Amino acid sequence: LRAWPRMALTMPLLGVGLLPWAFLLPPGGWAGEIVGGWEARPHSRPYMAFLRIQHVNATLRCGGFLVEKNFVLTAAHCQGEKITVTLGAHNIAQREQSQQVIPVRRQIPHPQYDKETLNNDIMLLQLQMDAELNSPVGTIKLPRANEEVKPRTLCTVAGWGSLRPDAVLLPDTLREVDVVVMPDAACPRNPDWLYRGYDPATMMCVGDPAQFYDSAQGDSGGPLVCGEKAWGIVSWGYCKAPGVYTKISAFVPWINNTMRRLQAGAGP
Repeated sequence: LRAWPRMALTMPLLGVGLLPWAFLLPPGGWAGEIVGGWEARPHSRPYMAFLRIQHVNATLRCGGFLVEKNFVLTAAHCQGEKITVTLGAHNIAQREQSQQVIPVRRQIPHPQYDKETLNNDIMLLQLQMDAELNSPVGTIKLPRANEEVKPRTLCTVAGWGSLRPDAVLLPDTLREVDVVVMPDAACPRNPDWLYRGYDPATMMCVGDPAQFYDSAQGDSGGPLVCGEKAWGIVSWGYCKAPGVYTKISAFVPWINNTMRRLQAGAGP
C-alpha cells in the first residue's frame, strides 16, 4: 500500500465540481481534504493561498500560505507547469473583491525532495509581484529553526479539499478543522507497515486516529497552525488519521536563505 500526496484533480479552469476521483487512488490511498470540519469564518485566515496548478492534461488544486509579500510556502509535490495563486479568497468559485490572483514567477522545491517517500516535501513559490497586505491578505509567522511543538497540542488545518475520504465533492468555501499533534510513535517507521517512509526529523504525525478529523484530497500544501505560527505542511497520508505533515522548523534555514537570495536577484 502506498501513501498518496494530498492534492486533488479539479475541473479545468473551474476548480470545483464532482470529479471521478476514486479510480485515481489505490485502496486505502488518499490525498488531502478537510474531514469532519466546518466552514471557516470568511477571511479569518488571511495567510491562506489557493493554488491552481496546470499540467498538460489536467488542472490540480493545492493549498499554500503567504510567508512574505512575494513568497508562498507549499508542498513540493504541488509542482506544475504553471501555478496561479489566489490570495484573500473565501469562496473560490466567486470573484470576490478581496481576491488577489498572482501568477507564480518561480517554483523552488527543496533540492532533496524525494518523490517516492515524499521526504523534504516543501516548496517556495516566488510570486510575479508583491501581494498587497490588508485585512483579507496577510502573512503568517514560522517557528524558529528546530523548534518543536509538543505532542497532544491542539492545532488547526484549513483548505479547499474535499469533504470525505471516499468522496469527490470539492467545496467552494474554505473549511477548517482542529487536529492533535501526535507523538512520532503514532506513525511507526516500520518497513512492513503503512508509515514506512515516515522520518521524524522532517515530518510530523498529526491527527488522533480515534477522531475522524484530518486533512486529505486537495489540501496538500496548506499550513498546520498551532497558536500564531505555521508548524507543518499537509503532505501525505492514508484513509484515516494520523496524517503526515512536513515539519517546517527543520527547513527554516533553507527557507530564509532561499528567500534572501531571490530577493537579492540571485537564482535559487
